[in-house]
Amino acid sequence: MSPAPEPPGTADWYRHFGTVDAPGNSACYAEWSTAIADDPELISRIDEWPHNKRQPLLMLAAARFLGARIGPYAEFRSFLDTHWDGVSRIVLSRSTQTNEAGRCAALLPSLARIAAAEGRPLALIEVGASAGLTLYPDRYGYEFDGGSGAVTRLFPAGAAPGTYPVLSCATAGPVPLPAALPAVVWRAGIDLNPLDIRDPDDVDWLEALIWPEQDFRRERLRQAIAVARTDPPLLVAGDLNEQLVSLAEQAPPETALVVFHSAVMAYLDAAGRERFRDTIALLAADRGCHWISNEGHTVILQADGSSVVPEMDESRLRGRFLLLEDGLPVAMAGPHGQSLEWIEAAPA
Repeated sequence: MSPAPEPPGTADWYRHFGTVDAPGNSACYAEWSTAIADDPELISRIDEWPHNKRQPLLMLAAARFLGARIGPYAEFRSFLDTHWDGVSRIVLSRSTQTNEAGRCAALLPSLARIAAAEGRPLALIEVGASAGLTLYPDRYGYEFDGGSGAVTRLFPAGAAPGTYPVLSCATAGPVPLPAALPAVVWRAGIDLNPLDIRDPDDVDWLEALIWPEQDFRRERLRQAIAVARTDPPLLVAGDLNEQLVSLAEQAPPETALVVFHSAVMAYLDAAGRERFRDTIALLAADRGCHWISNEGHTVILQADGSSVVPEMDESRLRGRFLLLEDGLPVAMAGPHGQSLEWIEAAPA
């Protein structure tokens, strides 16, 4: 048996982020990341951090949290030299808990399909929930744009316009769009360090994780926080593999239970992911639990060289996430829910 391939180095990671993930989303992050990749002295500093702390978005967000402004790389590099101790402190104490409500647009068709098939309201558990903002797919509005003027709009019943974010998503393929939002009657999440939407520092960190030029995401975050504050979710602190079964036992038995996650599995090694799949299989057998996975290849590089989504070639994903229902690929999604390409065959 040949040995596992060595994972790419830190410079490769930043170069990939700057040339694949950031272009089209943040010109600033694209410039900074590619310049960091070609900056050996800075790469050597980053390599002093633990492997799972070297990811581009975490370092960039830490600098933004401390006040780094959009501008040329030379100015950013000078900021890092001046504030490196502070950046290191934030990197080592925080994690990339991007709580992007927009991902609900990618999850909604699957959630609605499960609710319709079960004929029951949903109970949701998100692993890696951050502040729990993606636990409210029934409280947000949606605009699914299929091109050529074909736009499907869905809004929460009884909610006044302007009191909730409206999530825009470009669609392709036979996306099973629902006629109405599914009912969610119970919602909970697990995170190693849940963020508190009532804590100003945690809210500031959530805003720092938004890419610099994306003011629309910042406004969407604020609207989602306002929704969640009216009915805060149940968030449990701890390891997802330790907490999932006991939390699932709290879900109302008359509901269809769905466990989901986005950009989380990369924080587990291959053994941890295998244990999680075993737990999901147990919940499926005992509780009829459904599983929605929304993960990408390079949110964080794997220290053990393993792949988070081996089901899909990285060149086909091109920076997108792979959406799976109960372990089967159904779609490719923009990492912030901005697009959804359905790859599952349409029903006959």
